[in-house]
Amino acid sequence: MDDEPSVNISGGDAGGGEFADVDADADTRAAAIVADLGDVYWEKTYGGRDAFECLVRTVLSQNTSDVASQPAHDALLDRYDPADPEDRPASDGDRESGAGSRGDGDLAEALADAHRDELAETISSAGLYNQKSETIVRLAGRICEEYDGEDGFDEFVRDADPDAVRDALLDMKGVGPKTADCVLLFAGGKPGVFPVDTHVHRIARRMGLAPPDADHEGVRAALEASVPADACGFGHTAMIQFGRDYCTARKPACLDGPEACPLYDYCDRAGVDEVTETVVDPADAD
Repeated sequence: MDDEPSVNISGGDAGGGEFADVDADADTRAAAIVADLGDVYWEKTYGGRDAFECLVRTVLSQNTSDVASQPAHDALLDRYDPADPEDRPASDGDRESGAGSRGDGDLAEALADAHRDELAETISSAGLYNQKSETIVRLAGRICEEYDGEDGFDEFVRDADPDAVRDALLDMKGVGPKTADCVLLFAGGKPGVFPVDTHVHRIARRMGLAPPDADHEGVRAALEASVPADACGFGHTAMIQFGRDYCTARKPACLDGPEACPLYDYCDRAGVDEVTETVVDPADAD
């Protein structure tokens, strides 16, 4: 079994949570797929990351790769996190958990007061840095105003009703469904939350787990209805890695033959023509 990669912004030690056997009945095709992914990748429950840092980290990951967003995240903490460096969670693969003491400092307060040009320069490796710096400063100000800083926000995400948390997050400009769901999962540890990124969106429709023309919210609803709640978090991170290793956008492994993909027998291969070796978006398939 492969270790969970630290470069996966949704996973690695930075994802928080604990490795554990996911004991879930595979009574749907989606559940069976997630169960089989447990034979290929890690199995893990999530939760425990600092909610505001998780929010910032996910904003930085929008429309870019982990390779680009990870250095931006680390540079942001180096410059703005007021915690004692000895109290701050280690970056990237050295983290023992996503949570950690910040001493008396408050990252939300520090970022609410940040100069946007300076912040944009700090996070430039993440791309769209002017837009993201504006979003982060705005979100930090709102967290300070409505929750009295990151500790209050963390308590809200951890203890409040998940639907109320999701509604509150989606009411924040710059926060979309995937960002909200990542905060719910990786900070709140909420079961039954299956964030949908580009990999999950592509794979679920290609495999036939959701309609081929489903949007991200349609895919999320389909997966959350058919995957056991305790397996949704692991399903999200493992499906992302499966999309990188096997079910890529342009050349999925099935084009090399049935034996090349461990999930071949489950898949509808919508939009994939194995004879002509052409691949289109499932929504554009005949």
